[in-house]
Amino acid sequence: MQVQALRTIRVQLQPGEDLRRSVEELAVQQQATGFVLGVVGNLSQAVFQCPGRSQPTVLRGELEIISLQGTLDPEGGHLHLSLSDTGCQVWGGHLEPGSLVLKGVDLLVGLLEIPETGRGGAPATRVEISGAPGSAYVVRAQRMLRTLGIPHRLVKASEGKLEIRIDGQLIGDYGALAELQGRGELEQLRPSR
Repeated sequence: MQVQALRTIRVQLQPGEDLRRSVEELAVQQQATGFVLGVVGNLSQAVFQCPGRSQPTVLRGELEIISLQGTLDPEGGHLHLSLSDTGCQVWGGHLEPGSLVLKGVDLLVGLLEIPETGRGGAPATRVEISGAPGSAYVVRAQRMLRTLGIPHRLVKASEGKLEIRIDGQLIGDYGALAELQGRGELEQLRPSR
């Protein structure tokens, strides 16, 4: 069993900041998985995806946030927003980029910290991904490794192509990682339980 410690972070967003992008950037900066514990504030514009609709809903005006809940990690997040307009009508759905802070938003985020070492003090993270956070192939590589239960860390690079290293040795890009997975060679990177 792997024990995780909970760390809380208070985030204060200023007028004009994008709520979703700010939460996603926090997860990338902290290289941690977590969830929203609480929120207070308002938006000048809310963008959210309602169930069964092909396009996001966009509301503008003075919009009071009622709740924001869900999970976040360096790959993105799954966040649900509910808010009230000036007529006290309640709206909600999946939070999308473009939701802009009106006067301010205070968030309390809980982040789970995974120990850096495995059994016997051996490094738990054998895979390192170097690339721009949020780029398509970085997201795909992280999703594959997370699905397989393989610890990894992202080294942010603002430019340049994706590079993946295992035990410090360059293996290549996402295609090389996918080939290793197809041959079953990534199984050995899973931590022993």
